Amino acid sequence: MEGAVSTGRVMTRRRWMALCFALGSSCFLVGPFPGYASLVGDSADAITFFVGSILFTIGGALQSWLAWPDRHSPGEGRAAWWAAIVQSAGTLFFNVTTYQAMHTAVTSTEYDKLVWRPDWRGSICFLISGAIAYRASPRSAWHGWLPVREGEGWWQPAVNLLGCVFFGISAVAGYVVPSTGSVLDLAAANWNTSLGAACFLACALDTLHTDKVSKMPVRRRLRELEHEIETDLRRAT
Repeated sequence: MEGAVSTGRVMTRRRWMALCFALGSSCFLVGPFPGYASLVGDSADAITFFVGSILFTIGGALQSWLAWPDRHSPGEGRAAWWAAIVQSAGTLFFNVTTYQAMHTAVTSTEYDKLVWRPDWRGSICFLISGAIAYRASPRSAWHGWLPVREGEGWWQPAVNLLGCVFFGISAVAGYVVPSTGSVLDLAAANWNTSLGAACFLACALDTLHTDKVSKMPVRRRLRELEHEIETDLRRAT
């Protein structure tokens, strides 16, 4: 354990959160690829999406737990809380639709097209969550729209929002026309799902590596730094 402390690889709540998001994102990254579905079969592919949604929900719960102490703080604290809660609601919608897809894939022999597409309700929640987090992040360039390029993970809110946009596009592209049962654009639905998952995976891996979340309130991070310094001083004496 001491070796883990010295290398800075202790599994904190942030790292557990990031690990869940990373594993969940990996499921949504590989799940839409036709080669993966052909390799493992429709049932295993649907299970991959369901497992990914559960991992997203666990990660969202940990993120909400981290944001809870500062939920009443103005600015970043309140924004982090609402972003986490709305995102967690979106993951619950994904739980339902991925379970339904898994059940259909396991019980139906004709289920051979689109295993899963982002649920429109979950996608809306993700878009709102991503917009809240991005709006609360430091921005200055180009009339206040572009993020400030300083500090570790400065790019995370923008990439996270981009991932939410990709998931939203996938939900639209995967819309099933009721009268015909056809899919508007199967390839677009699959590719945008993978691209969105890749964005989420990049953010999760960065947090897993640095143990820092760009959406964390500044005041809370300062308190944690003070605690870390005090702990190091006690160890040194």
